Amino acid sequence: MTDISNAVDDLPGWAQGLIAVAAAVAIVLIAHRIFFFIAKRAAARTATQTDDIFVQRLRRPTRWLLVAIALTVVQPGLDLPNRWENIWRLLAGLTVPALFGWLIVAVLSATNDTIQVRADISVADNLRARRRRTRAAILHRIALFVVMMLTFCLMLMSVPAIRTIGVTLAASAGLAALAVGAAAQPALKNLIAGLQMAFTEPIRIDDVVIIDAEWGRIEEIRLTYVVVRIWDDRRLVVPVSKFLEESFQNWTRETSQLMGSVFWHLDPAADIARIREKAGELIQANPRWDGRFWNVQVTDSKPETIEVRGLMTAKDAGTAFDLRCDIREGVFAFIREEMPEALPRRRQEIFNASSPGGGGGPPKAVEG
Repeated sequence: MTDISNAVDDLPGWAQGLIAVAAAVAIVLIAHRIFFFIAKRAAARTATQTDDIFVQRLRRPTRWLLVAIALTVVQPGLDLPNRWENIWRLLAGLTVPALFGWLIVAVLSATNDTIQVRADISVADNLRARRRRTRAAILHRIALFVVMMLTFCLMLMSVPAIRTIGVTLAASAGLAALAVGAAAQPALKNLIAGLQMAFTEPIRIDDVVIIDAEWGRIEEIRLTYVVVRIWDDRRLVVPVSKFLEESFQNWTRETSQLMGSVFWHLDPAADIARIREKAGELIQANPRWDGRFWNVQVTDSKPETIEVRGLMTAKDAGTAFDLRCDIREGVFAFIREEMPEALPRRRQEIFNASSPGGGGGPPKAVEG
């Protein structure tokens, strides 16, 4: 051991510095590897995924942050020339805040991932889960924006030249802020709307909405815009402010359960009791019906047809749509096969002008 120490002392100063740097980096990397190996094994034994997510997210940023801290600790003993020492400090001033910002972003992302995992929206009653996911996603993006801005400011403040220029330009900062604010008004408007949406919750992840005459589900809620997945897999990108300033339909505001309607236009002579009985059989036998409610009523009448409406409930919008299609097809098949007289017919009154009395007797119905 003494021989190794003497050999190191005989080396040039730059070689001793390299050895010190390599030793410091090797020590922190080995310690980091051992710690996360133990943490990964411990996390694998638990039933929850929270610790696994944190271990996976924090592994890389903590590794490089420990390396940066080790180099900062070693630097005073390297006896560097003034020029290299200034460069070292400049790089450290830029790197350390960036790595701390990376670490905070990793913690925020791990927290958001944990909430997303715990808030399962695949269950039937997923209102609370969708609410938690939506709020977490919006607040996560706002926190990321703030952390990145603060990290960038700390990196700039570590550079003396930039800090001096900033003090010189402070007098014109007010005017510049007004100009930037005017130019970025739409972005700031949507940013504030996104923050408001996180607490007022007009929409949530996986909500079924109708906006701009399009039916779809809320797929993503970003900081300034919302992505709506349309029923045919198109994506509608909508500014966040639109959901706060304009009217739209939210079919799952309080619950995912919906009531669907089906309309049939039939002949006024149709036997509604038989149609109601058949529709009830079809609805109750359909696995998509959730068992809450159904009925069949005549809701309107016109000179040649009557409007018959069927109501039925389902667990969500997609299931309700499929249920409506099933019942519509089933009732029409029953009418076609069992009650063709219920289909609409065109009627015309014909008076026999040549009959005695000129009245021609009662009118006759003619199918057209």
